[in-house]
Amino acid sequence: MNRPSDPSPPLHPPLIRHHTHRDITQRWQQTYRGKQPGYVCVLGFTETALVADISAAGNSPQARRFTALADAEFIYGGPTAGAQYPLPPLVAGVSPALLTRAVAAAQRWPIYLFDAGLPDAPSVPHIPLGGAISHCVSSGQALSLPQVQHLFEAGLHWGKILGRRFAGSYLVVGECVVAGTTTAQAVLTAMGYDVAGLMGSSHPTCNHQQKAVLIHTGLSKAQSLSKGLSVWAAIAAVGDPMQPFVLGMTISASHHSGVLLAGGSQMIAVYTMLQELSSQYPWEPENVIIGTTRWIVNDTTSQFLTLAATVPTPPIISSEISFEQSNYPQLKIFEKGFVKEGVGAGGCLIAGHLYQNWQQPKFLSSIETLLESCLNIVDSSSTQSNQQT
Repeated sequence: MNRPSDPSPPLHPPLIRHHTHRDITQRWQQTYRGKQPGYVCVLGFTETALVADISAAGNSPQARRFTALADAEFIYGGPTAGAQYPLPPLVAGVSPALLTRAVAAAQRWPIYLFDAGLPDAPSVPHIPLGGAISHCVSSGQALSLPQVQHLFEAGLHWGKILGRRFAGSYLVVGECVVAGTTTAQAVLTAMGYDVAGLMGSSHPTCNHQQKAVLIHTGLSKAQSLSKGLSVWAAIAAVGDPMQPFVLGMTISASHHSGVLLAGGSQMIAVYTMLQELSSQYPWEPENVIIGTTRWIVNDTTSQFLTLAATVPTPPIISSEISFEQSNYPQLKIFEKGFVKEGVGAGGCLIAGHLYQNWQQPKFLSSIETLLESCLNIVDSSSTQSNQQT
């Protein structure tokens, strides 16, 4: 009797994994497969980034002042020898802007960069929002309520514009706020959620204790320990300028298009705020999901999915792209827990697969080619400098 042969493995392993509310995420994926997205990156700055060792997105406080500016310049224009804001040196690895640029540029996505509050203006085309940098979480007075409301209203405005522009498609909404996981944890804590020890970070081992001390100090000054502040009061006390803008943009855009909130625990914080405000500002939950990287989901020093279960659980998917087979140590180190996510990198990997059906080899080739260009520029600059000296 002939026994049926074992089914052959799929030609390409799945590059998207569904984690929560799979009915919503699978429907969302099917709806937007083959659609070209618009890429949005919201740039902001919190003085929390200047605290020593708070983030690995820049190897010093001074370098972290320019991370968002450098990421914006790189995402928009790619590697150049005369960059006004070169990508800052990291503790290890490379900026996730490399991943975002490799996909968005090759697939020719429209790119929208928003300045929600930066120390200096970006060097590339962007949309200024008249925002402000936020004070350190430990101050308990990060932003004024008028500043928070202004950024939220700006988000509603631009969400309507871009949602209509991409009706029938979706927006990949990323962010660049160094120390943004600390402000995200702070806002969730201020709203009454017990999320200590659950948040991610750009460090290979999350600095939970350092975050907790800063947040406790700030909330003590804001007189809000365990009281449960409103969304607006929480952002004003310990938030950052990205949060109210993305909140407003998502609410408004969801009525016209899909929204892929591209990030980790920072986007879980935004989603929680969406739920808190839903009675006052209705939105379309079926159109909004979170997309991140497997490095965030698999991070053993945080508990991303436990965090998602501690708040109103968002629909979450992740990119399953791996750098294990890369020839470059700068990429392999992602697999060791460095960097993990940023500027919507996970969402861009997801969207790149959905739009043009890129598979693992194509992603790896595109990202490695771009990295090689960056390394050649560094080598060339180094050679010229040595010749001059």
